[in-house]
Amino acid sequence: MDRAFPRSLRAALLAAALTLVAPAAPWLAPAPAAARDAPASFADLAAELLPGVVNISSTQKVQARGEGPELPAFPPGSPFEQFFRDFMERNRPGGNSPGGNNHGGPPAPMHRAQSLGSGFVIDADGIIVTNNHVIDGADEITVTLQDGTSMKATLVGRDDRVDVAVLRVKPEKPLHALSFGDSDKMRVGDWVLAIGNPFGLGGTVTAGIVSARGRDIRQGPYDDFIQTDAPINRGNSGGPLFNMDGQVIGINTAIYSPSGGSIGIGFAIPTSLARTTVDQLVKFGHARRGWLGVRIQQVTPDIAESLGLHEATGAMVAGVTEDGPAAKAQIHNGDIILKFNHQDVKEMRNLPRLVAETTIGQTVALDVWRDGHEQTLEAVIAEMPDDVKEAAAKPSETPEPDRTVAVAGLGLTIAPLTGELREKFQINPDQKGVVITEVETDGSAAQRGLKQGDVIVEVQQEPVNSPADVKQRVDRLREQNRKSVLMLVQSANGLRWVPLPLQRQPG
Repeated sequence: MDRAFPRSLRAALLAAALTLVAPAAPWLAPAPAAARDAPASFADLAAELLPGVVNISSTQKVQARGEGPELPAFPPGSPFEQFFRDFMERNRPGGNSPGGNNHGGPPAPMHRAQSLGSGFVIDADGIIVTNNHVIDGADEITVTLQDGTSMKATLVGRDDRVDVAVLRVKPEKPLHALSFGDSDKMRVGDWVLAIGNPFGLGGTVTAGIVSARGRDIRQGPYDDFIQTDAPINRGNSGGPLFNMDGQVIGINTAIYSPSGGSIGIGFAIPTSLARTTVDQLVKFGHARRGWLGVRIQQVTPDIAESLGLHEATGAMVAGVTEDGPAAKAQIHNGDIILKFNHQDVKEMRNLPRLVAETTIGQTVALDVWRDGHEQTLEAVIAEMPDDVKEAAAKPSETPEPDRTVAVAGLGLTIAPLTGELREKFQINPDQKGVVITEVETDGSAAQRGLKQGDVIVEVQQEPVNSPADVKQRVDRLREQNRKSVLMLVQSANGLRWVPLPLQRQPG
């Protein structure tokens, strides 16, 4: 029969056991550095900032659609459904009533539509910043201060690419101006305050943290949003996002919301992007951006492998604007831009912003990947024109007659660009290359989105003028044991580079 240990011996054994396991026990490991405590209150900061935030209402004349209220939802087959449908048709403006639009009557009357948003003062003399979409198309803009003072505003300038607008009012006394902070210093987890005009309620303060940085929400070519969980709702657009020093580090612009209300996912334009645009709008009345004159696409692992690039990085040139800065710098279609002005281009979307922020007239170095090695070119950045039309480099050789060829392993059949095929697929008379006439459903070409009527312009960055050219280059790559072939393809959606995996053919 087991005997119980004396109490003193049990205590000694327990102490020894704890001493032995303590270094390896996670629950006894040193605690992480303590997080900064949340502020006891945001009241003092909010009181200081609220006078610099304004409500913005804009109105515009719009054509009435001539449509009445929507038909209420009834169960299928309900006798009320036809009753209400007949009633609404008889009373709808421009409907079946005499003189309505369906009988060639007068157009529906104009009415005034109103939208609400937010903004903030950056100059005591009356300069105000907001979102472009808050005032877009407005005939009249009214700014209301925290104390209830309302003033008519005029538009200084706007930029739809970054979604920023600058307004001017003429106050009777100096306004409370806010200052910009450095959004690049904000870290995920930092506290932020949002102030705005949600649902037209007036100055409303909400608090949260920076949830993420560098978000691309497909709003425009320069997306680099700050994501925050500070509640942002409709009407907050154009309002400021503050750091804990009371500086504006973002312009609240968009929310992700299936319901239309805040679910804790809001997006703000960082001041590192917006501030340059604001300065240019104040000075010139429009944004002056750097322009290189290229159309680009993402470098995928298949594209990188096909060009001998060690990793999928940079921006691939898929078109060069004639007489633009890139064309003058001898940048070619198919080059991969690895560095711009000594800054790494990690992925395609980095390049437009780097170029746009470059001083017009500045000479910059461009590190490009071409013909299996890196080389450096120089370009003089120009001002982005209002209407940029991208043009791809055109091969100069004339296609020679050739027979239709099935390219084994790629799942496509190609043919020379004859007049008959140009007419069938509506291909421009000056288009060069070879046309795809058939695509196998389960082939690699179909999987990469190639279709009948697409034109192969280049293979491995070399122009092709006949099916034989394509087949020769594909066979050469197979002999080199390459895993993919890179093709420049012209489709209805424009030029793009398409990597197609190469299957080894039985010998």
